[in-house]
Formats: sequence, C-alpha cells, structure tokens
Amino acid sequence: MEMAGGAMMPGGMMPSPTMPASNGTAMQNMMMMHMTFFWGKNAQILFSGWPGSNTGMYVLALIVVFVLAVLVEWLSHCQLIKSTNHVVVRLLQTLMHTVRMGLAYLVMLALMSFNVGVFLVAIAGHALGFLLFGSMVFRADQMPMPINQKPSDLPPMKC
Repeated sequence: MEMAGGAMMPGGMMPSPTMPASNGTAMQNMMMMHMTFFWGKNAQILFSGWPGSNTGMYVLALIVVFVLAVLVEWLSHCQLIKSTNHVVVRLLQTLMHTVRMGLAYLVMLALMSFNVGVFLVAIAGHALGFLLFGSMVFRADQMPMPINQKPSDLPPMKC
C-alpha cells in the first residue's frame, strides 16, 4: 500500500512523516498515529514516546489528564481575587484566564491521541471538577446567589 501524500492505512492509522537522513536518503519513522478512537496503553499522549508501552506510565498519563481537567474546572469557578484595585483585578483575571486556557488546550491535545482511556478520564475530570466547584451540591448555602454577586473570578468558557 502506498503511503505517500498522507494516505491513510488500514485501521485508521496515519504513517508518521518521512524524515530525511543525514546521507540524503529518506528514512521512514515506524511510529503510527491513530486517527480513530482505540483502546490500549500503547499511545502517545502530549509528548513523543510518552507514556510508551509501560502500564504504570500509561496510568500516570491518565492521572495527569484527569488532574488537568479538574484544574480547568476549578479555575473556571474559583473566587480567589480579593483586591479592590481594578487594574490588579484585571491583570489577575488575565493571568488566570491564560493559565485556564493553557490547561484546557493541554487536555484537548491529550484527547487528540484518540485513546478511549484518555477520553474517559478527561470527561470524568471535568465532571468531578464541576461537581466539586461549579455545582451547588457541597455548598451549605443552598440559596440562589444574589444578582449583584459574581459566581467566579472568570467568565465561563464558551464554545
């Protein structure tokens, strides 16, 4: 089967790009990228070669994605800024927004591994993060929030 021009191989896999060797000939990298959802521990998540084929490293990668998703939800619903200086408040909001978006993009890039385990822990992390920080389940004051009180330091993420 010809693989030139980015042709897809059977099983929804794409060959990695061809790398020129030092002597001018082409050398094919044998690592394949999945282009459809798959279940398994042999995935590349965020970094080349990570987690590899080690089960412990795969579990660590899943934990990292889970924690990143929980942190995105925490930053979306936290109330940390107590300053009255509007310039300081806006600068802190900008910094928090930047960190939240960076973490959200890391979760999205991990999802691009097309690994079902990564997908499930990202969804579970967002769900737990929302349950803990965004819902009213664990709040003692089950009363609705007053109109003049803001729910968090940052506005909600919108699609």
